[in-house]
Amino acid sequence: MAGAGADRKKPVLLDGAEGEGGGQILRSALTLSLVTGRPFRIVGIRAKRPVAGLRPQHLACVRGAVAISGAQCEGASMGSPELEFHPRPVNPGHYVLEVGTAGSAPLLLQCLYYPLILAGSSQLTLRGGTHVPNSPSYHYLAWVWLPMLSAFGLGGQLQLRRAGFYPEGGGEFKALLEDRRAVESPVQFPARGTLVDMDVTSFVGGLAFDVADRQGKAAVAALRECGIACNAENLPLPTGRSAGRMVFIRAQFERTLAGFTELGDRNSSADEVGRQAAKQVAEFMKSSGALDVHLADQILLPAGLLAAGILGAGVAAPTLFSTSAITGHLTTNASVVEKFLPVRVLIDGERVQVLPCESSSR
Repeated sequence: MAGAGADRKKPVLLDGAEGEGGGQILRSALTLSLVTGRPFRIVGIRAKRPVAGLRPQHLACVRGAVAISGAQCEGASMGSPELEFHPRPVNPGHYVLEVGTAGSAPLLLQCLYYPLILAGSSQLTLRGGTHVPNSPSYHYLAWVWLPMLSAFGLGGQLQLRRAGFYPEGGGEFKALLEDRRAVESPVQFPARGTLVDMDVTSFVGGLAFDVADRQGKAAVAALRECGIACNAENLPLPTGRSAGRMVFIRAQFERTLAGFTELGDRNSSADEVGRQAAKQVAEFMKSSGALDVHLADQILLPAGLLAAGILGAGVAAPTLFSTSAITGHLTTNASVVEKFLPVRVLIDGERVQVLPCESSSR
């Protein structure tokens, strides 16, 4: 029964090889452990990755969780395949946390966000990679993820001080976590509605600015070929020791937001970066899903907290949304959420419901 009536002192047992078998299992477990006070033990960490076990970016999340709570853990070392984590109450405050090199600072924020904002107002200064592969970019967090969390009564402010691109990293941003309100009603995103705005932003940091112009023009042209009108802007990014480029496309619909990131590397042309960003948009527009695949995965945590009554001062409320595709990340995250919270995640086609356990049979 998905965490209902579970012994809160007995560690939740997790298999790191379950589902997509990546670092998300650990990050979600850290988040939910800090929120619920339930310890956990995970084995086979990142067992399906080419280099298994804890890597620097995952250790940064463990150390961040320890820093904000004084939690105790065993197995927090490079390459470790197992970890046991015993949480303590979270202490709101001002924390400066280093991910190191180009490890993802946005993933660290997402890991610590819910425990900190539920404990009170806090400020985080995070250093590491801000725009790196296989991770939400800083701009995805600021322009899509954080605004969409307002439906769950959650807020905050982000400020980028300098961008950190792969492989050098060295980026930094600040996060002010505040403005939480209790939500006692269902959250529903069954459909996205009509398209209101499509914004293409082409970024460069530490590179010639004409690269941004070429990227942006390629994205705009590709979108127009698909019959999608858009606004376009080229912007420089402050950087430290790294240089990089990115096209970010933000789609605003009547009821939802979606974001699409394409990072450039040494082997990709400016035109290719722009076209690939537009291709992501075109694929999403072919579906009827309300949320893009990344947001659908990420929204499961606040949806679980809402269904468990944690965001609504004891009042449990369901969440319903549709997504453009059901991914392995989503189903794996759903399994972790169900192990910690008294909720059920029901998936029917591209429709997802997160329900309190007593509502799951209705």
